[in-house]
Amino acid sequence: MSNSASSAADPASAAVTPKQMAGAIRALAMDAVERAKSGHPGMPMGMADVATALFSKHLKFDAAAPDWPDRDRFVLSAGHGSMLLYSLLHLTGYEDMTLEELKNFRQLGAKTAGHPEYGHAKGIETTTGPLGQGLANAVGMALAERMLNARYGDALVDHHTYVIAGDGCLMEGISHEAISLAGHLGLGRLIVLFDDNGISIDGKTDLAVSDDQIARFEACGWHVQTCDGHDPDAVDKAIVAAKRSTKPSMIACKTVIGFGAPKKAGTAGAHGAPLGADEIAGAREALGWTAEPFEIPADILDAWRAVGRRGAAEQSAWAERLAAQPIETRAAFERGQQGGLPEGWEAALIAHKKSLSDEAPKLATRVASQKALEVLSEAVPELIGGSADLTGSNNTKTGAMTPVGRDDFSGRYVYYGVREHGMAAAMNGMALHGGFIPYGGTFLVFTDYCRPAIRLSALMGKRVVYVMTHDSIGLGEDGPTHQPVEHLSALRAIPNVTVFRPCDAVETAECWALALQNADGPSILALTRQGLATLRTRHQDENLSARGGYVIREAAGGPRRATIAATGSEVEIAAAAAEALEARGVPTAVVSVPSMELFRAQSAAYRESVLGGADVAKVAVEAATDQSWYGIMGGDFAFVGMDGFGASAPYQDLYDHFGLTADRIAAAVVARVTG
Repeated sequence: MSNSASSAADPASAAVTPKQMAGAIRALAMDAVERAKSGHPGMPMGMADVATALFSKHLKFDAAAPDWPDRDRFVLSAGHGSMLLYSLLHLTGYEDMTLEELKNFRQLGAKTAGHPEYGHAKGIETTTGPLGQGLANAVGMALAERMLNARYGDALVDHHTYVIAGDGCLMEGISHEAISLAGHLGLGRLIVLFDDNGISIDGKTDLAVSDDQIARFEACGWHVQTCDGHDPDAVDKAIVAAKRSTKPSMIACKTVIGFGAPKKAGTAGAHGAPLGADEIAGAREALGWTAEPFEIPADILDAWRAVGRRGAAEQSAWAERLAAQPIETRAAFERGQQGGLPEGWEAALIAHKKSLSDEAPKLATRVASQKALEVLSEAVPELIGGSADLTGSNNTKTGAMTPVGRDDFSGRYVYYGVREHGMAAAMNGMALHGGFIPYGGTFLVFTDYCRPAIRLSALMGKRVVYVMTHDSIGLGEDGPTHQPVEHLSALRAIPNVTVFRPCDAVETAECWALALQNADGPSILALTRQGLATLRTRHQDENLSARGGYVIREAAGGPRRATIAATGSEVEIAAAAAEALEARGVPTAVVSVPSMELFRAQSAAYRESVLGGADVAKVAVEAATDQSWYGIMGGDFAFVGMDGFGASAPYQDLYDHFGLTADRIAAAVVARVTG
């Protein structure tokens, strides 16, 4: 199948020049930013010629079918220049990007947010703004394209991923991780158009950076070129050459920020503020643009709308090819694109749960996670795993998974290397692309490196599973540099993130089920290094973890007088404390809270039935800081946990040293009961 969108001109648009088409982008960007009194006009004005060449000659898309799975992906990594994207979507005829939306740029409720936000309008492939994230997302998209192609062939999957990135994107550290990974994997369908304007907010980029970007990309195994970003023919030829390369490509497009502005062009003054009425008037004169604000001459708009229709025939032919596929192939492809799960996966996991309850193994939850993945990877072919150079520690690879490599993209496991930030952002790109459910692992403490991408997973509402092992001082001898203390509370503070910390192998399987069912946001599995006893020895088909918290051990010997709520490895210790308390005449229930987010979502009546009423003494236990517990326990409880960093020692010694023991928990309960 051809991957090149036709470059033949529509007869109605033949008389319109690329400069005129680019002028429409420049005018809309100036007008929208000026009307909003806020925004970044310089980048859209500088890259208008590049974007015109890309969209009119190369980008495979159909504005009337914006979700076409085999469309080329366009990522505006330099998200501050959002009016470039919004202008293109309006001009090419995306139905939901109306002129009124452009006039409402940066206003409450508008689709035209200050930075592009996924889900606000069709054609916005990812949320960008935090520089470098879009570039790394695009690596994930390009990887997903090759992996899907390995499954379904050129007939269904045969497209490119294009990125516009600026100096800021390439200064951010994540760019190195992304560029290195793409070069290593040989992602030849990835083309980066570098807006090489030499300007940042502070002024000329040579104030802060003197990198040779050409040499940098070449060193990472990329095909590189330079061109005049204001010469449409030069840009066109560079893209043609990039598409012929088997390597990922970077084209350094030399541009002038704020192109056309008489005083601010080529200066930081065009970067992040409206140009002002006088400067806009001067720019209009310099560009030969005589139309009124937000007015596009009919012949120029017709030319752009022809660009938006150019891919319609190819999209229709693709739909026919999909319809001609065997039923099983078509169903699998469509399920992957829609984010569905195959029949039978849940039954397989329930059977696995039953075997765990029957056998009651003592397992680290990271090992229990791997055992759940052995079942799920067979039942859910869309699952794609990986790790940031910690595969053996994270237990993220199953026996059936083979590596993904530049010569074979049919595998299901990505060795990301020591690139936590790049891994997390690439997984976002895979989830955005469609067709896969990505998960990746590192140590929980290194969510600090992943956090910007995790936050964007949540903001975009994408299903990405972060397998974060070595979740507490329980990792032992590696010491406080590797022992997460504040991380659970910090991650729980991010909206739309579901954090799971299971207490045994059964809960681990349940949490994996919930992570897969959570199609509207990311999940984090915080898993232990140390072995934990199986507490759930009586099998139930019901997923008890789905409510976030439940009574795992009922009070005995009389009406409940105390509740100990705990997560993960501390549930086992809480159960030992409850036994000791009941021997002293204090009936105590133990509540496991595998997910605070899911527990908070339950009714107040349910939460009280689990935790007990005001007359019940309450103690929370976690090998972490206490901030997130106030959201479910209120203010009337005692906390047994960490209030500082850990130390280097065997984990049993650390639990004793920091007072995470049954004796200390029991003492805290007695103090509440008698106090």
